[in-house]
Amino acid sequence: MNEHDDNNDDDDEEDGGPLAGVRVIDFSNMLMAPYATQILGDMGAAVIKVESPQGDPIRGIGPMRHPGMGAIFLNTNRSKRSIVLDLKQGAGRAAALDLLRGADVLVTNLRPQTMRGLGLDYEAVAAINPRIVYAGLFGFGQDGPYAARPAFDDLIQGGIGVPWLAHLADGGAPRYAPTAIVDRGVALWAVGQINAALVHQLRTGRGQKIDIPMFEMMASFVLGDHLNGHAFEPPVAPPGYPRMLNPDRRPYETRDGFVCAMIYTDRHWRAFFRALGREAEFDADPRYRDMTSRTRHIAALYAELAALLRTRTTAEWMALFIAADVPAMPLHTMESLIADPHLAATGFFAIVEHPTEGALRQMAYPSAWSDTQPQPRGAVPRLGEHSAQVLREIGYDDDRIAALAAAGATRIEPC
Repeated sequence: MNEHDDNNDDDDEEDGGPLAGVRVIDFSNMLMAPYATQILGDMGAAVIKVESPQGDPIRGIGPMRHPGMGAIFLNTNRSKRSIVLDLKQGAGRAAALDLLRGADVLVTNLRPQTMRGLGLDYEAVAAINPRIVYAGLFGFGQDGPYAARPAFDDLIQGGIGVPWLAHLADGGAPRYAPTAIVDRGVALWAVGQINAALVHQLRTGRGQKIDIPMFEMMASFVLGDHLNGHAFEPPVAPPGYPRMLNPDRRPYETRDGFVCAMIYTDRHWRAFFRALGREAEFDADPRYRDMTSRTRHIAALYAELAALLRTRTTAEWMALFIAADVPAMPLHTMESLIADPHLAATGFFAIVEHPTEGALRQMAYPSAWSDTQPQPRGAVPRLGEHSAQVLREIGYDDDRIAALAAAGATRIEPC
């Protein structure tokens, strides 16, 4: 990895995470790629977010105390610094290339055709920095007919059949999952690809280009469950995993609310019947015998289970499931999730003071490391907050920075 002097405590090796010393230039906006680079920043990488003069559009989404600092942006862009560069201007592109000369990783969610038009395609960047790991997150693989199409989470959800699976499961109208499963899922996948490429870079000194298409990645995600009989050629059964498509696969209604229980393995089912005092019934009914038999009769078993769980309260069922060591959770709302006692005990939420936005609720990095613990590193940046600082680090003097600002190629925040 490259050694850098960023005048930034977040990059110190002594308190850095596992990616301390790695420099990431982030040409991304919206949700997917910025979520990936936030994770890299939490891991200790020095992430420089390159924004247009208008800023990342997601800055304007959700409630905010000041323009450009919306709630979604605040939860997707910590552990970064922001520099404004107008990549449509020659001076802005030149500054971007100067940034990339000493970088380890480039991350973008602009389509390859757009990056090529800006003179920031892999070939152009690798020509000045052969060590670069160039990660592009975009809609579709570049060898197919969809290559140049734009893509968003909802579109890919439709393309991989998520709304149709919801329709099959409950008979209602097709609908998208009410969370950004594609954007966040592909972001998590991208972090793994980038880290693997950094290991290769460390061993060989060489970088490479990584194409990370949303459609193909999420098709593998969904079809891992639902290829079903089409895993064989010729197919031996229709696609679709029956347990997941069963209309009774949902939170179980209780006498006073809902409970989520996963009675799944042989041990789970036997423990559940034992807790009910009905173990003999379990032994006598061949439908419960093993996973194959339960899957074959899953519709009837789910319906019977749903009827049974209506007979007791959520608290009564939770006590039974916990005693029997059967996986179960109460059904949370967003408000009750934020107040969950386990999250409180593990320190998942922290109230932090942002320099301009005041008190903010921040989520912890959700894995525990024995040595190089990733963690939030630095406040969410204002648009162009670090433009002058970053440009100075790559050798620009104050006159050159002022000229860029006067031309509109960068934006300098007043101190």
